[in-house]
Amino acid sequence: MAHNLHFNEQTGKHSFFSVKEKAWHGLGQVVEGYPSSADALHMAGLDYTVQKRRLFTVPSEISNPQEGIIAMTNPIDVPDYYATVRTDSGAVLGVVGKDYEVVQNRDAFAFFDSIVDGDGIQYETAGALGKGERIFITAKLPSYIRVGKDDLIEQYLFLTTSHDGYGSITAAFTPVRIVCNNTLNAALRNCSNALKIRHTTNAKERLAQAHQLMGITNRFSQELEGIFNRWAKIRITDPEVKKLIQMALVPNKEVLQNIQAGKEDALSTCFKNMTEAAFEYALSNESQQLATTKGSLFGAYNAVTGYFQNVRTYKNEEAKLKSLLLGGTAQMRTQKAFNLCGDFADSGRLIFNSHF
Repeated sequence: MAHNLHFNEQTGKHSFFSVKEKAWHGLGQVVEGYPSSADALHMAGLDYTVQKRRLFTVPSEISNPQEGIIAMTNPIDVPDYYATVRTDSGAVLGVVGKDYEVVQNRDAFAFFDSIVDGDGIQYETAGALGKGERIFITAKLPSYIRVGKDDLIEQYLFLTTSHDGYGSITAAFTPVRIVCNNTLNAALRNCSNALKIRHTTNAKERLAQAHQLMGITNRFSQELEGIFNRWAKIRITDPEVKKLIQMALVPNKEVLQNIQAGKEDALSTCFKNMTEAAFEYALSNESQQLATTKGSLFGAYNAVTGYFQNVRTYKNEEAKLKSLLLGGTAQMRTQKAFNLCGDFADSGRLIFNSHF
């Protein structure tokens, strides 16, 4: 099942909801209005709880094939290890250690509600993958990043957590352009845009301290707004935009050296097609004709993020999500574009060997 969305056999529904936009692979629930956290929890099929339960094993098996008898010795407790189990279905989600703390799905939603006392928080999507071992939530904040007069960037928070013992609770700030719906997840220098919490003692309490992330979000959005407005005033030529795109999308140092030496013939057809598609987006997409983007450094950066969000083809929606938000290729390449634009803003030129 390529989409990997959890299908709840008890309810006959996939564990996913989305506001207005088509649900993942056409599955799940699409709603018109923004739900409350309680309604979002229910519509996404996340209203289940998870327990840690003791693990046991059997030391040996005694069988008598002639009589068809199989006898097992008394089960033995497995010390310091537990199974995480859904209480509604009994599904085993993973095996964890004694220090692992379960953070319930409702606690993840409570984190969002506590940021601004629930005022203005709008739940966009939520869902569960696999058997329900991983969940994700995106919510829109009430404030915007403003670039120029009319170019607004919405601010989103994205949270993912798991119940299988793999990975931390991760909450990340993700601004998204209203015009072309680009996902921008570039981390600023010297400023983290994500908060990671391990599933250990007091994990729930640390997650509840939402003001920590809100402080990061405020600083991040204010700094990002200043950077984008500065970039919107810096002019960059079309050849420089194309070169910046090539450098941002370059897969290895050998390709980078060929670009630096002007050896276009040495570049692969796949790489050429990718950079041409991004460059075409830079020149012709509607979002690139705004006063803040046309011929500007901000527009060059927006071309790279726009390519990954709106042009590039992914195997499926889950692959797109991982690439854009969970440390995949798109996130790394947009980070590189962000750094290259920062260098250009500071020096007035593209610096080839930086940030590879």
